Amino acid sequence: MIISQAALDRFLPTVSKPARYTGGEWNAVRKDWSRVAVKVALAYPDVYEVGMSNLGLAILYELLNRQPDVVAERVYAPWMDMETAMRRAGIEAFSLESRHTLRDFDIVGFSLQYELNYSNVLTLLDLAGIPLHAEERGPDWPLVIAGGTGVYNPEPLAGFFDLFVVGEGEEVLLDLVALYRDCGSAWRAGSLSKEAFLQRAAAIEGVYVPSLYRVDLNADGTVQRITSLGRAPLPVRKRLACELPDAPLSPVVPFVKAVHDRAMVEIMRGCTRGCRFCQAGMIYRPVRERSMAQVLEMAEQLLANTGYEELALVSLSSTDHSRIESMVRQLSQRYQEQRISLSLPSLRTDAFSVDLAQIIQRTRKSGLTFAPEAGSERLRQVINKGVTADDLLRTAEAAYASGWRRIKLYFMIGLPTETVEDVLAIADLVKAVLDVGRRHHGRRAEVNVSVATFIPKPHTPFQWMPLCAAEQISERQRALRAALPRRGVQFSWSDASGTWLEAVLSRGDRRLGLLVEHAWRLGARFDAWNEAYQPQLWKQALKLCQLETGFYAYRERPRTEILPWSLIDVGVSEAYLWDEYQRSLRAEPSPDCRLGCLDCGVRTAFDLQRCPQLAPAGDSPTAGGAGR
Repeated sequence: MIISQAALDRFLPTVSKPARYTGGEWNAVRKDWSRVAVKVALAYPDVYEVGMSNLGLAILYELLNRQPDVVAERVYAPWMDMETAMRRAGIEAFSLESRHTLRDFDIVGFSLQYELNYSNVLTLLDLAGIPLHAEERGPDWPLVIAGGTGVYNPEPLAGFFDLFVVGEGEEVLLDLVALYRDCGSAWRAGSLSKEAFLQRAAAIEGVYVPSLYRVDLNADGTVQRITSLGRAPLPVRKRLACELPDAPLSPVVPFVKAVHDRAMVEIMRGCTRGCRFCQAGMIYRPVRERSMAQVLEMAEQLLANTGYEELALVSLSSTDHSRIESMVRQLSQRYQEQRISLSLPSLRTDAFSVDLAQIIQRTRKSGLTFAPEAGSERLRQVINKGVTADDLLRTAEAAYASGWRRIKLYFMIGLPTETVEDVLAIADLVKAVLDVGRRHHGRRAEVNVSVATFIPKPHTPFQWMPLCAAEQISERQRALRAALPRRGVQFSWSDASGTWLEAVLSRGDRRLGLLVEHAWRLGARFDAWNEAYQPQLWKQALKLCQLETGFYAYRERPRTEILPWSLIDVGVSEAYLWDEYQRSLRAEPSPDCRLGCLDCGVRTAFDLQRCPQLAPAGDSPTAGGAGR
C-alpha cells in the first residue's frame, strides 16, 4: 500500500518538523518497483536528523541501490506527535522514497547503534502492522533483520528479529539479498519453510539466527549453556570487510539539518590504541586504512554531488592515519578558494593534532576537543589511555598559542578502581589547562568539561566489571562540580537515571525482550532523549518481568560465567580480554598494536598475514602520522 500525499497533507502541518516525513531530497533514489526483485527498507530507530547522520546506513543505502534489481528505501522513527497523528489517521509506517508501507518490503533492516533506541524498534514494527515477535511472522511478512554495534549483544532483542548481521554489513547484506533473490519467492509461496530459509541464511558468515539456538539458564539466572540447534555455527563470527567500501559518493542531502550535516569520508576503520573501556576499539579490529589517493578522489566526488561546505575525515582516531598530514594539507590547499572547511572528529592529545587543526581551521577557529578520559595518571594507566598530564598541557599550550580560546575536554567517572581522589584530579587538570589559556588570552580563555558515566560494555576487558553505583556517581559529580573553577569553565555531565538502563540493555540476556516490550506498551519512547525518557516506566516493567537491575548492571561477573554475548565472536579472544582486565587492576599499560602484536586473536581468527594492516599498497607512512 502506498500512502497518498493527500492523506499526509491532512496532518503534516500539525506536527513538528514535517520535512522529516516528506522525502524527495537531493540524491534520494527512486526506482520502479515493478522492475526490481528485492525491496529493502533501511530503518533507523531514531528521528530523521539523527538517522541521516549515520554513515553506515548511507553506505548500505548506496551499495544496495547500485544493484539493478534491488531497491533500498529509508524510514526513521516518527517523533511522538507524528506517531499520535499517524495512529489517529490510520497511517502505517512508510518509506520516504515511495511511501510504501513497511509490510510491502521483502526485508526490513534496522540499524541498532544505541541501546536506548530499542523501544523505537517496536514502535516502527507496530506502526507498520508487522507482528512484533519473529515466531508470529510467516511467509506473508517481511524478513526483519538488524545490524550495527547493538548486535554484538543481540540477546535482549532476539525474540523480535529473524536474524542479525554481525560485523561489517557491506558484504553480508549483499549475500542475504542474493539468498532472498534465489529462494525468497519459494518461501513466500510456501514451498520452502521459514526455518529452512533461515538455516540457509545461518550458513552465511556473519549471520546470527536466534531461533536456531537454545539458551538454558541456571537457577540464579546466569547462562548455563548455549546450544546450536542443527548446523548453525557456534559461536557466530563477525563478518570482516578486508577493504573499505567506496560508498557513499552521492549521499542523500537532508531537508532538515542533520546532527552531522556534512560530507563524510571514512579514512580508516579500527584502532590500535587498545583503550580498555572502548568497545569500538575492540570490535572494529583490525585497522584498515583507505589510501590517500582514494580519499582525495572520494572527497572530490562527494563535494560535487552534494554541495556541502564541510568535509569530515572520519574514523575512531583520524590522526592515527599514516598519511594524515599529507592528506590534510592537500585537501586544505585544494579547497581553500572554495572555502570548504575540513574537520577531524577525533584528535589525539598531542601537539601534532594542534598542528593539523591549525591547517584545517585557517579561516575560523572553533573549539578543539580532546579526551583525556581520566584525571589521574594512575587511572589513565588502568584504562590504557596512554596520555599524561604533560601531554595534555603541551597540547593546550600549542592550541592557546595558536589562537584558540576554547578547549573542550571529555572525561569519564565510575571507571574501574576509581577513587574520589581520581575524580578530584580532573579538577586539578582542568585548572592547569585553564592557567595555560589565561597566559595567552586572559579571562577570555575557556575550558568546557564534559563528564560521562562509564558503562562496562561487552567484548571489552571491562565486560566483567559492575556499573558504578548511582549514589557514588552522584556523589562524585557533586565533588567535582565543587572543585572546578567557577569562571572560565563550563561543566556538563550525564544523567545517571539513563545510565543504568543502558547498562542493563547492553549486558542483558533473552529475558530482556519481555522488559523492552512491557516498557514500550507502558509508553516508553525515545529513551535517549531527555524530554521523552521516563525511567519510571522501565522500573515498572522490571517489576512486571520480575527482573532486577542489579543482576544486569551492578554485579561483577566471574571468569567462569558464560556471558550472554559469548555466542558472538568478534575475533578478539576472551583470554586476551581477561589478561587486559588483570593488567588494568595492576594499573599496567599495554603498548599500541602498531608497536608490536599483542596477540589479541584477530590475526588468527581472520587468517591475516599482518595485523594491524597499515597503509595500502602504494602509500608510505609520513613522519607526521601514526608511525611517529
